[in-house]
Amino acid sequence: LIPMPAKNGMTRRVVMGMLLPGSCLVATLAYYAFYNARFVDLLTPQATVVFHRAMRTLIIFSVAFAVQRSAAAMLAWYRDNVAARTASRLDDELIPLIRRTANVIIWVVALLVTLPLYGVNISALITALGVTSLAIALAAQDTIANVIAGFLIMVDRPFREGDSMKLPSGEKVIALEIGVRRSRFLAEDGSIIIVPNLDLSKSKIVNFTYGEERKAEPSSP
Repeated sequence: LIPMPAKNGMTRRVVMGMLLPGSCLVATLAYYAFYNARFVDLLTPQATVVFHRAMRTLIIFSVAFAVQRSAAAMLAWYRDNVAARTASRLDDELIPLIRRTANVIIWVVALLVTLPLYGVNISALITALGVTSLAIALAAQDTIANVIAGFLIMVDRPFREGDSMKLPSGEKVIALEIGVRRSRFLAEDGSIIIVPNLDLSKSKIVNFTYGEERKAEPSSP
C-alpha cells in the first residue's frame, strides 16, 4: 500500500469526523425543505412558529457539531503527526487545553445564535456573562496565574524534563513533568514533589544539567 501523505491524512480525518454531523445537517435541511413545500400550510400559525424555531435550532446545533468534530480531527492529526515528532512537550501539553477551549467557544457561540429565536435578549445576556466571567476570573486567579506560568516555563525552558536542579525550597530534584498548572519532581529520597508553576516562575532555580552541558561544550579558540 502507498502511504497516504500527511495532508491527505488530515483531510481524511476531517471528512470522517464530519460524517455524522454532516448527515444530521443534510437530513434536517431535507426534512425542513420537504415540510415547507408540502405540509406547512396544514399547521396553525403558532405551530408554524414552533416548527421553524425547532428546525433552525437543529440546523445551528448540527453546524456547531460539525465544526467541533472538524476542529477535533485537525487537532488529533496535529498531535499524532507533528507534536509526536517534536522534542518539546509544549504541543502535547497545550493541545488538550486548546481542544477544550475550542469546544466551549463553539457551543457558546451556537447557544448565543440560538437564543434570539426564543426571544432572549442577547445584549443583556452578554453583559451578565461578562460580569460572571469577571467574578470567575477573580475567584480562579491563582489557577489562571499557574496556567500562564506553566506556559512561560515551557517557552523559556529554565529547566527541562530530566534535568537535575535545585528547587526554590532547597531540595535537589530531577524534573519529571512540566504540567499546565503544576510540575512534578523526583527528590533524592524517591518521593515526588509537586510545585505550582507560579512558585517556580517567580523564584530562583539552580539548573545543574545546564551547567554540566556548558562545561562539556568545546571551548572556542
